[in-house]
Amino acid sequence: MTERGRDRLHRTPDSLVIGPSAVSWDGDHLTIWIEEITAPIPSALRGTVRVFPTALTNRAFALDAAGRHRWEPIAPCAHLEVLMSQPSLRWHGSGYVDSNSGTEPIEDGFRSWTWSRADLRRATAVLYDVASRGRSSGSLALLFNPSGTVEEFDPPPTVDLPRTRWKITRTTRSEDAPSVRVVKTLEDAPFYARSLTSTRLLGQPALAIHESLSLDRFQSRWVQAMLPFRMPRRSR
Repeated sequence: MTERGRDRLHRTPDSLVIGPSAVSWDGDHLTIWIEEITAPIPSALRGTVRVFPTALTNRAFALDAAGRHRWEPIAPCAHLEVLMSQPSLRWHGSGYVDSNSGTEPIEDGFRSWTWSRADLRRATAVLYDVASRGRSSGSLALLFNPSGTVEEFDPPPTVDLPRTRWKITRTTRSEDAPSVRVVKTLEDAPFYARSLTSTRLLGQPALAIHESLSLDRFQSRWVQAMLPFRMPRRSR
C-alpha cells in the first residue's frame, strides 16, 4: 500500500480515515474497510475486517528502561471476521489489536525484538523479548484472561528457530524445545518475518503467531533504498 498525504487523513474519536481506507469503532466491534492498490505489483485489495474483542485492556507496557517505547495490548483476545472481495477470501478466527508508540525512532532504541501470541485453552499468552541499543535486554511474559485481567508468568527458555530466507534470526520461548517448529512463514522481508509456530506454554501445546524484527537490518542503506518501492511515498 502507500503512505498518504496530510489532506487524505481524517480522525475523530471513533474513526480514522487513511486515503480510501478507514477504521471505525461501532460500540462493540472495530470495522476496517480496505480499499488499496498493492505494491510493488499493482493489484486491487478490497474488503472488510470486523474485530470483536472478548477482552479489552487499558494498560501500556514499557519496552525499555527509559520508557521511550511502549506496547499497548488494546484487545489481546478477539474474534475476527474477514470478507475480501479482491482477492475473493472469507474466513473467521482468533485475532487481536495492539499498538506500539514511542518518543524516538524505533531503530534508535532497539537492535532487534521477537514477539509472539498464542491462544491457550482459557487465556492468551504473549511473549516479548527486546535487545536494546545499550546491549541490554528485556522480556515480557503475560497471560490475558477473557475478563481482561493480566497476569505475569515466568518466561520459558529461549529456543532458536531456523533463519528466514533473508537470514533474519528467529528465536522463541517454549517449555519443550524439541517440539518447537516453524509451521509456516507468512511474511519474509529483509528486516521482518511473521510466522506461525508450534510451541508449548504453561503446560499446553499451542500455535503462536510469531514476529522477528531486525532494526540493524532495517537501518542498512540497501534496505532503506528498497522501502519506497514496497511502500510508495506521497509528496504531501
